[in-house]
Amino acid sequence: MPKRNSLRQKIEARIERSRDTVFLPREFAQFAGEDQVLRALRELTRAGRLVRLGYGVYGRAVTSRLSGQPILYSANGLLGAAREALTKLGVPWEPSAAERAYNEGAPLRCRSIRWCA
Repeated sequence: MPKRNSLRQKIEARIERSRDTVFLPREFAQFAGEDQVLRALRELTRAGRLVRLGYGVYGRAVTSRLSGQPILYSANGLLGAAREALTKLGVPWEPSAAERAYNEGAPLRCRSIRWCA
């Protein structure tokens, strides 16, 4: 008889297959009840596979080469992970004025000639 995967293993496999950086407990609700999912996510956090970004928001983790502690793994940095979390939570967001100007190709304004290129 084949061995069934534990809840933690199922969640870990889903995280490995996913391209997402941020995960919410409700994404794993099909596997078990809320308390069990939260317990499994807490175990994965202790094991260094996830980092807790906030209440009910977890991020993919890698081990830091410098400290050996788990850190957020996101190609777009913390800002990208925050935007992904807000999108998943259904919270509208928009880029800052400076980011919009940069993306539109507006010239950069500098306060000092020395630092402008």
